[in-house]
Order: sequence, then C-alpha cells, then structure tokens
Amino acid sequence: MTFEAILPSLKAGGKVIRTGWSGSEQYVKLIGESTYEGETLNPYMLINVEGEGYTMFTPAVCDILADDWEMVD
Repeated sequence: MTFEAILPSLKAGGKVIRTGWSGSEQYVKLIGESTYEGETLNPYMLINVEGEGYTMFTPAVCDILADDWEMVD
C-alpha cells in the first residue's frame, strides 16, 4: 500500500509498518494532540522498535513514496 492509502487508518489509531524495513521496527502510530506541562503538543508519530521502545518518527521522502506499507495488529 502507499503512504496515502494507509494514512486514514493511521489517523484512526491504526498501526502501520513498511515491509521493506528489515530491522527491529515493530510499527508506527500517530499520537493525537495532547498537553504537557500545560502546553499543547501537536500531533506526532512514534515508531516502536523492539528492545528500545518508542522514538519519534518523521517519514523520509523514500517512506512517503514507498508502496510497501501495511497495517499491523
């Protein structure tokens, strides 16, 4: 699937991954607007990496143009 095709599911709370990644990446998910110490946090994406936990995720051009995205449970 393309990034455009998985984006609605990502926005709805789904988890996605690229099959072309061959590392320990588990999934990417979107975190909605929230607050921290009284300040607004804009929506952002996290990636879950096995053994490391979560880290920020910003898709690169190759991720946006890829067609190997899929939904995960």
